[in-house]
Amino acid sequence: MNKFLFKQIDNIGLVLFRVVFGLLIATEAFGAIATGWLRRTLIEPPFTFNFIGFDFLQNLQGSNILYFYFVIMGIFGIFVMLGYKYRFSIIAYAIMWTAVYLMQKSSYNNHYYLMMLLCWIMAFLPANRWFSLDAKINPEIKSPAMPRWVLLILILQVWIVYTFASVAKFYPDWLDASMAAMLMSGKSDYWLIGGLLQETWVHWSIAYTGILFDLLIVPLMLWKRTRLLGFVISVFFHLFNSIIFQIGIFPYMSIAFALFFFSPEILQKRFLPKKKIYTGNEIIIPKYKNLIVGVFSIYFLFQLGLPLRHWFFKDDVLWTEEGHRLSWRMMLRSKSGSLTVWVKDKATGEKQLYNYGKIVGEKQQGSVATKPDIMWQLAKKIKMLEAAEGRDVSVYMEAMVRVNGGNYYPFTDSTIDLAAEEWHPFKHSEWILPSPKDYNEKPVKE
Repeated sequence: MNKFLFKQIDNIGLVLFRVVFGLLIATEAFGAIATGWLRRTLIEPPFTFNFIGFDFLQNLQGSNILYFYFVIMGIFGIFVMLGYKYRFSIIAYAIMWTAVYLMQKSSYNNHYYLMMLLCWIMAFLPANRWFSLDAKINPEIKSPAMPRWVLLILILQVWIVYTFASVAKFYPDWLDASMAAMLMSGKSDYWLIGGLLQETWVHWSIAYTGILFDLLIVPLMLWKRTRLLGFVISVFFHLFNSIIFQIGIFPYMSIAFALFFFSPEILQKRFLPKKKIYTGNEIIIPKYKNLIVGVFSIYFLFQLGLPLRHWFFKDDVLWTEEGHRLSWRMMLRSKSGSLTVWVKDKATGEKQLYNYGKIVGEKQQGSVATKPDIMWQLAKKIKMLEAAEGRDVSVYMEAMVRVNGGNYYPFTDSTIDLAAEEWHPFKHSEWILPSPKDYNEKPVKE
């Protein structure tokens, strides 16, 4: 085990990934300002839905200070790219991005989650030992090698992401290509390819290419004979996703994962011809060996457990949403809904409709009508606001939800005061009504 984990290998793949990763996370921070994402998501809404338990992050929401916050994040990203004050810069970015991620759920995206995980993983890694300002300023830290465990945890993280993404697609609406058809239905106005994307054969190709790519890309990249083929497929697949779905830096980060698989000789020839390849093959066991093994063992147990947790909830995750987040369930469902909210004054018994639009931004309204944890948070927010006005109220919600273009069905028990309920992250919420039989069956057109 010591030989397997702590044998020294060339570090060129990690060094190059640090450069690309730093550029991408800087782009993410500055791009959030330039594209208006920051303004629409965190500044304009009167209230955002943070991850439950992180309510204190609402103190940042809505403030123009967030523009400076994101500029500082972008600068830290550039420092990571340059390898300047690397450890401080990557930890600072990781903390700041984690706060952004936990601050809101209406713009939930798997690449935001992956970026957060990679920031924290990179904080543990010696990615500044070569081709960095740190190594130039302080030659004592310069090294052409790294322990093998560094490469293994990066590959394992990538493998987990892709494997769970593939397995999650094994359900009827993906296997019959209807989900792919729905994803493409809004792309008909794309220049040149819009019409092509509406073809049935394209939908079937997208559905099964998605399954096979996610399942096989890591094995293809691990085997030397298929590595180049896997890389070519990866570039095409991720560029297609970038053009069609416009999902930010995620496709380019995924392409950069190839740096973990190609040999140091190839990477040296293509990118750093002046770097001498390390061939010492030393085995250096650090004093903190047990800490490394322990921390990453616990981490990967969570990475394996979180995507599986929905199997321990009652009912279907596609209906309840319980166990959906942090599970690499990518582009698996399309949900829409309507929500009606009543408040009942406990002192007078008066019940009236509540206009929740006045406290929820336009971007959040689509999420609040379909996601139970956000409904619960809205109920708690309404109760708090009413209490500030001197009224003790109960909050009732009637939601109608449709999944993957199916019929609308009742989603919540409208007789239960949601503001009086507790949220249990690993327990089914009984106020979510059971999923109807064939709830995602498509309505028959007359």
